[in-house]
Amino acid sequence: MAALEDEHRHAEAVELLEAREATLRPWPDRYLLAYNALMAGDPDRAGSHFARLPVPDEPWRPAHHRLRAMLRRTLALRAAATPHPLEPGPAPEVPAPLAATDLRGRHFAPTGGILTTLSPYGYAVGMNGRYGLLQEDPGQVLHGLHRLRLVLARSRVRPRTVSLVPDRSSRVLGLAAAGLLDLPAEPFDAARTDTVVIALRLNGVDRDVLARLHRRTPGQVLFEHASCWTRPPAVSADISTLLGQLVVAPWDAQLHATADGSANSRPDDRPEQALADDLLRADPTPDPGEGDTPPDPDTELARFVTAARDAWLTGPRGHVPSPGPVSGSRFG
Repeated sequence: MAALEDEHRHAEAVELLEAREATLRPWPDRYLLAYNALMAGDPDRAGSHFARLPVPDEPWRPAHHRLRAMLRRTLALRAAATPHPLEPGPAPEVPAPLAATDLRGRHFAPTGGILTTLSPYGYAVGMNGRYGLLQEDPGQVLHGLHRLRLVLARSRVRPRTVSLVPDRSSRVLGLAAAGLLDLPAEPFDAARTDTVVIALRLNGVDRDVLARLHRRTPGQVLFEHASCWTRPPAVSADISTLLGQLVVAPWDAQLHATADGSANSRPDDRPEQALADDLLRADPTPDPGEGDTPPDPDTELARFVTAARDAWLTGPRGHVPSPGPVSGSRFG
């Protein structure tokens, strides 16, 4: 069972467990059946098995709470099937909530995080909204901050500060976010309430900081710009701009094609505030890409946030090791 889960073969795990259903113990057997059904993309089957679980004693109580929260978020997304009364319905090309290719919904249900953008490249050939290798420009990063502002406004969350995570790239992004949101920037403090914590990549954040972010502080929102979907971080962000396998920030060394062959650029070692100011002066117009990714205007994200917000920002920010049921092509 552990091997199947490690390889994200959740449907096979369900098949294996259901073949032995008559002998399953509630904990952990039926719990594992319900969890794998959800991660395989079958929330109805997961809910049916979860309903048969008794409330456990320790040490399974946290797992019970986690799965219950996942199913609650799944039910909340069902409301997204009904358009908001003040907005037009989704275009036919947009995947229905929790459809096989609904990356945003399938990300929210297990992690509790809102994914704000979809990759405009490779959608029809297996990426389904994720990135492989992405070398970003300032405009792409600024677009992510604009989407962060949209989520905060639509969810009626009103942070009073921006918290700067102590790594250079996260501080650059945090200073830019503070400028865009017109909020003061403060060093990260796990106990600070009513703040948005800014990280470029959680996999690059100090482990002690991650441990302090796992337990949710009231009013605190964790934003990660580029989340690694092939190696999910130890803490699930509340908001993520994108899912990518390898994402290079605009100020890091980037690979460029030259007449003599590919070459790496030098990192931009200017002061952090100067880099943040560059971001705020960039053009945030999203990349149109290849044209085969479903339309994702601000109104579509706003509708999703409206459907999800009552189930958002609840429970611990747990590690979710699986990328979920939406397939994706990876390299390496």
